[in-house]
Amino acid sequence: METDNVNTDNWKGIKAWIPVIGLTFSAFIFNTSEFIPIGLLSDIATDFRITESHAGLLITVYAWVVAIASLPLMLIFAKTENRKLMLSITAVFAISHILSGFSKDFYMLMISRLGVACAHAIFWSVVTPYAVRIAPEGKGQTALGIIVCGSSIAMIAGLPLGRTIGLYMGWRTTFLIIAGLAAVILAILAAVLPKTPGDGSISLRKLPALIKSPALLSIYLVTVIAITGHFTAYSYIEPFLGREAGLGSTDITLVLTGFGIVGLIASGIFSKCYSRHRKGFISFAVAGICISLFLLRAASIVPAATVILCAFWAFAINFYNLSFQAEIIQNAPKGTAVAMSIYSGIYNVGIGGGALAGGYVCSGLSIQYIGYAGGAVALIAAIICFRKLLPSITEN
Repeated sequence: METDNVNTDNWKGIKAWIPVIGLTFSAFIFNTSEFIPIGLLSDIATDFRITESHAGLLITVYAWVVAIASLPLMLIFAKTENRKLMLSITAVFAISHILSGFSKDFYMLMISRLGVACAHAIFWSVVTPYAVRIAPEGKGQTALGIIVCGSSIAMIAGLPLGRTIGLYMGWRTTFLIIAGLAAVILAILAAVLPKTPGDGSISLRKLPALIKSPALLSIYLVTVIAITGHFTAYSYIEPFLGREAGLGSTDITLVLTGFGIVGLIASGIFSKCYSRHRKGFISFAVAGICISLFLLRAASIVPAATVILCAFWAFAINFYNLSFQAEIIQNAPKGTAVAMSIYSGIYNVGIGGGALAGGYVCSGLSIQYIGYAGGAVALIAAIICFRKLLPSITEN
């Protein structure tokens, strides 16, 4: 009888996490799609007979659409019931990828990516506060870690597998497979997600009070600069690893996979330690990004050093993503979805700005200098973080 009770309790415990796991699947597919052009940049450029810096506009325009659309779309849909909203944006996501797979030219591909970008803008504004809300009581930080695990698995499996499919079957097939997976995940979400009311606590009139928070303003400022620096180099990491570090196609795929594996490890460390060492995590994240970028060219002389540096870099950026989302939730307990949408928008300004800056460095100077350019930008973020953001954080 006691065994039956234990089994029942275990099942109830597992069942309570199923909705969060469903959202994790969606995080996986959304993150795979966001970064898949990085892994396929050379092939897309070759297919459309354009330069890699031109193809890099896919990353820039996508990111800037997310940046521009995040807050307006979130304000429009803030009161929409969360389950309905999540299912709708996943459907838009799937349809847009079908259009990507059948794109006849670069401009049609760009238009299809705009649909994905709009879905993305709403998704990352909603998913983390939604996951925290539906998680078992007192397990919000664990839920956040699990969602980020979905993003990390996208780097482990989604991005490398998508790149491999693209290399052997064409990049269009990668997009069509993403559309199929999105349809399956849509069915899963329809089955497991509970209905919860939207976050209607923030309106356009209340927005100024939210964005006046000193802590949030510091988070936003550091983010736009640090992420610009990071993506100045990371947007072109695939051709950099091939040309400067001398890595083969398989080795490049393994390095990109390593970013995701490190993300899983980072998520586990974060879940257990962040609440006690908030300043330590943020310090390591921001300083680590800066250091990694400055050392990128020097490490490229020795392939093994490049791999080790990329692992360190992966820890830094994953701790960054986890820590800063946690700080948004901590500093905006009311109107979290809108605060997160602003963060998502600013983050994507950084992605787009970084991809554009990296493209200019590649075409105007040389791809070997992307680390120095990104590091110089990230250094500014580090200075602001240590002078303004960290002093405002009180350890629990």
